[in-house]
Amino acid sequence: QVQLAVTGGGSVQAGGSLRLSCTISRPTDSRYCMAWFRQSPGTEREWIGGIYTFLKDINYADSMKGRFTISRDYAKNTMYLQMSDLKPEDTAMYFCAAGFFPCRLTNLRSDYTNWGQGAQVTVSS
Repeated sequence: QVQLAVTGGGSVQAGGSLRLSCTISRPTDSRYCMAWFRQSPGTEREWIGGIYTFLKDINYADSMKGRFTISRDYAKNTMYLQMSDLKPEDTAMYFCAAGFFPCRLTNLRSDYTNWGQGAQVTVSS
């Protein structure tokens, strides 16, 4: 059974940094898409960006470019989200998701078949 484990959430002051990790276990195919989303109470789940493991491309939502960096350690089957210069409006639950080949990196939740449990990020002013 495919599982995604998210670690690294926590509380930070505005201007600080955090790094989230998402590790996939027992992938059914070596070719898949992994993405980061976030969701604040009362809002829609928002796509941050993601990777194609088979293309090694990294895509970002336009609004996330600059302060958010996605990377991956292929040996560890882990994707990272490095967040810098955090703002209170970045406070949200952060999720990772995976979809297997053929897959698309989109902002549609339906394009992903597996989800991690989420990690809370709280940014105080």
